[in-house]
Amino acid sequence: MNEVRTLAKQTVVYGLGTIVPRFLNYGVVTLFYTRIFTRAEYGVITELYAWMVFLLIVLTYGMETGFFRFSQNSKDYEKVYSTTLISLLVTSAAFLILINIFIGPVSAVLKYSNNPDYIRMFAAIVAIDAFAAIPFARLRRENRAFIFSAIKIANVVIIIVSVIFLLLIAPGIYERSHGWFRKIYDPGYGVGYVFLANLIGSAATLMMLMPFVILRRAVFDRELWKRMMAYSIPLLITGLSGSVNDTLDKVILRRMTGEENGLAIVGEYGAGYKIAVLMALFIQMFRFAAEPFFFERAKHPDSKQTYASVMKYFIIAMLLIYLGINLYISGFQLIIGKDFRGAIGVVPIVAMGYLFYGIYINHSIWYKLNDLTRFGIYITLIGAAITVLINVLLIPVYGYMASAWAHVASYGSMIIVSFIFAQKRFKVDYDMKQYIPYFAIAIAMVLFGKYFKYPGIVAELAVNTALILIFIAFAQYRDRILSLIIRKKK
Repeated sequence: MNEVRTLAKQTVVYGLGTIVPRFLNYGVVTLFYTRIFTRAEYGVITELYAWMVFLLIVLTYGMETGFFRFSQNSKDYEKVYSTTLISLLVTSAAFLILINIFIGPVSAVLKYSNNPDYIRMFAAIVAIDAFAAIPFARLRRENRAFIFSAIKIANVVIIIVSVIFLLLIAPGIYERSHGWFRKIYDPGYGVGYVFLANLIGSAATLMMLMPFVILRRAVFDRELWKRMMAYSIPLLITGLSGSVNDTLDKVILRRMTGEENGLAIVGEYGAGYKIAVLMALFIQMFRFAAEPFFFERAKHPDSKQTYASVMKYFIIAMLLIYLGINLYISGFQLIIGKDFRGAIGVVPIVAMGYLFYGIYINHSIWYKLNDLTRFGIYITLIGAAITVLINVLLIPVYGYMASAWAHVASYGSMIIVSFIFAQKRFKVDYDMKQYIPYFAIAIAMVLFGKYFKYPGIVAELAVNTALILIFIAFAQYRDRILSLIIRKKK
């Protein structure tokens, strides 16, 4: 239990760097975008940021986890860090140079031939963020969670301030100006300023990370790098397959629903998806704390028991968040504009998909600890195949609802396959059957909240709060109740 409490504390601190800035992002930026942009314009933002997820995985190529793995075993910690940092610096710089050389073909492939400047800024953001992943990994490795969180929060604050200035304040200055400002600002640039604001935020973040980037002695150990790549490349393939689950729907919707309405559909779906992604933020917060924690705990004889305990409390906590998002959806939906709320129906489905993803993240430590990362490839390829099939076959019939259900099917299958592979290689007694009642109750409560006709908002809040309290009471006393039942049977 002490280990679980330690992880919980680290998770809360990392939450300052993930949940707080993302809530600021949703509370200000998403609310703002979905009120000043059309669905098609917001579709541009949704689609290009989906590509960003994919490209960040390519450009970090599993080296974050590789850094954790080799910095645990290596006596020369600085050499591991230096080698990893130089590797990312070279590949990120090469990516940025190549994109600018081939900007025409790349813009055409992405269907942004009229706005190659979007792609240039987009590439710069990706390159900077990919390189910055390693200094952030170092902060996690050294348990410097407060510095990590402060920089993450500063990044989002800078982006928000830039967005407000470029899209809200600057147009007024433009109207009143008759000089130089009219030469550098274009009020019709619209969505382009979203990418400029993000680029400003990424550049500022890199500057804040410079104390951890500038090395006293830059060392690139080729043999060490080869071993790290052998470990990390399977994680790259795993990440690419996994990113299909996150990004394919936003990219393929535009192509499968027609160019005329495609971006508008992507924009609407992306807005509804944003609310569901709140679930993913808590999982990301947990992952930042859990990954180094799991590697450190592997040295202890009771590590498997610790992993099982972490899984239990993780599932209960995530189900509580799931209930919070979906039972208070009347409030959360205000984050997005009225024109985008047709996609609210995807929230409980996508959120459940992300909960399954969190369970998989918990369980997947078995192959990372044992240098069996090739199994990550097999698992995520199966999940990616299911995502592709459901999207390709069912989007023409069910639209973006098919994309939402693809998340549940894909991540659910990955959990099952991961457990099958781990059975003979690193078995942990998670006793997953014990969680069936938790899921059943949570889903029943969400369905009740969705279809019950409340007489008013006050009644809705009162009833749904009571449901959450009932779930908490069930989680609190279930083990005691089961123990009493077992004793009576004896």
